[in-house]
Amino acid sequence: MRLMKPLLLILLATLLAACSGGPVNTPAVTPTAPLPTDTPLPTLTPVPPRELTICIGQEPQSLYLYGGSSSRAMWNILEAIYDGPFDYRAYQPQPVILESLPSPENGGAVYETVSVERGQDVLDAAGEPAVLDTGVRVLPAGCHSADCAVRWDGVSPLQMERLTLTFRLKAGLLWQDGVPLTAADSVFAFQIASDPQTPAVRWLTLRTAAYRAVDELTVEWRGIPGYLPADYALHFFLPLPQHAWGNFSAAELLQNEEVNRHPLGWGPYQIETWTPGESIRLSRNPHYFRAAEGLPRFDRLTFRFFGEPADNNIAALTSGDCDFVDDTVDWEGQLYILNELQQKQAAVIQAVPTTTWEQLTFGIRPAAYDGGYTPFGGYRQDLLGDKRTRQAIAACIDRQGLVDRLLYGYSAVPNGFFPPNHPLAFDDLSAPPFDPDLGKRLLDEAGWRDLDNDPATPRTAVGVLNVLNDTPLTFEYRTTPDHLHQMTAEMIAENLRNCGVGVSLKLVEPFELYAPGPEGALFGRNFDLAQFAWQSGRTTPPCNLFTTAQIPAANNGWIGTNISGWSSPVYDAQCAAALRADPRDPSAYQQAQRAVQQTFLEELPAVPLYFRLQIALASPQVCGIQMDAGARSPLWNIETWDKDEGCPAN
Repeated sequence: MRLMKPLLLILLATLLAACSGGPVNTPAVTPTAPLPTDTPLPTLTPVPPRELTICIGQEPQSLYLYGGSSSRAMWNILEAIYDGPFDYRAYQPQPVILESLPSPENGGAVYETVSVERGQDVLDAAGEPAVLDTGVRVLPAGCHSADCAVRWDGVSPLQMERLTLTFRLKAGLLWQDGVPLTAADSVFAFQIASDPQTPAVRWLTLRTAAYRAVDELTVEWRGIPGYLPADYALHFFLPLPQHAWGNFSAAELLQNEEVNRHPLGWGPYQIETWTPGESIRLSRNPHYFRAAEGLPRFDRLTFRFFGEPADNNIAALTSGDCDFVDDTVDWEGQLYILNELQQKQAAVIQAVPTTTWEQLTFGIRPAAYDGGYTPFGGYRQDLLGDKRTRQAIAACIDRQGLVDRLLYGYSAVPNGFFPPNHPLAFDDLSAPPFDPDLGKRLLDEAGWRDLDNDPATPRTAVGVLNVLNDTPLTFEYRTTPDHLHQMTAEMIAENLRNCGVGVSLKLVEPFELYAPGPEGALFGRNFDLAQFAWQSGRTTPPCNLFTTAQIPAANNGWIGTNISGWSSPVYDAQCAAALRADPRDPSAYQQAQRAVQQTFLEELPAVPLYFRLQIALASPQVCGIQMDAGARSPLWNIETWDKDEGCPAN
């Protein structure tokens, strides 16, 4: 320490001398460029998420496929989380998550002849599942109509035809949680659908002999002998996530909150939140198998519940709170308002004819005739027994006028059971066209005469078969009091009066109109004319609605759909042939479908008036909507919808 102190003093003295005022040789300093500094980057404005808002008229009770509360609202939402398995375009199935639709040509549909034994499940000649036993009537191999059906004697060898379908999933499909979607998930769904605890319709499972996974991507469906369906796509069960739900029983699934409120899917969106009474919010599914195509177009999708009244939903759309209003809204009587909005370019109407058709049904054979008919029986005369009278009434009704005036041309006049774009619709078939002069001639031929030469008064019976002379041609016309039914009935009544047919309207509430027999007018078969709607099958003819077996009567507990009481053995046989027609022979199959519709239109137990509409409303800024009544939902292609700058027109 003593050494350090002198050294510090010497160093300090030297520094002070250097700082004195004497001259110092300072080297020249070369100027240098200033050091670069970081240029601040521009602040990035976050891109807001793209959102689409859909208003629906009904809040679903559940989103569980087998929850027992299936509804259009449920399927409109499920369409966003399930893509496929098939989309139906113009009533034809298009594979979505499957490699192809099975067919005999690609080996996916195999028909074979098999021996059947006592106790085995088969389809009987009436088209119903049955356990084979002595006396059961079936269609043996090679037989496709009731004409060649046999009643098994319990001893003779019996062979029937059986169909096996093979479905193969596309590779790489994932559930929204990233777990692979496999054939086992479809088999799991079949098991749940078949479980007695599941409140599902057993129609398909009862016709299924086996449903199994062949490998990770392949499912095999095998039908019971005798069941040879035309629509193969219906026999693939929509997958359910076995990895997430497999530890629950069918009964537990019904009560599980996640299953009912947040079901797992593989489609374009996944459910985030469900706020009861308000909305369901979804987000983009990162594992969607079409994500590489830039689908879906939106980051968020919201379903809002504004209730069924149309005015609430129209206001929400025109104010920008909704981009699309679905078909669960009550659009009854609103087409005039919607047309005005469309003309102002404030909205775009989405409307297509469905397979539900409005009809005017004739009370041809009231229940009072079941014990035998006589004109002196004290009940209503047989006013409608002659088909010429029914044809005349049809010819006097301006059905195209109904479509144009009440439905603004969006619907169509039926030429049979199906709408114009259906593969089982035939353009060359039709009920009598609107021709009042033809109607009057047919009435004259049947014996209904205009004795006072005043078309405003009802015609009178003169030699009408099974009708007392001087009986006036007058009918009571029943329907419900809603706007469309009432307007339709008033127009038809005016048409008929111009032909000399008296009509008195009776508007009754639905619960009264559709009351069960024998008290109910329709199902008790105690009416003259009735207007209501029946729904055709999506792919099969609804001819059984008018078969003899479907006439409600005391001997069947008043259960049945053929409330007209009309009966035709020819039609019954044609209907059975159409339902059992072999799709492997397209020509014969088409002919069978045509024949039964032709007989219906000639005999006319009912006059098909128009097809009901599927209606929705869209903002002009939304594009990609392709309404198709053959699809299970108007949102069948929700993944490709876009709006604003994403639309070519914008």
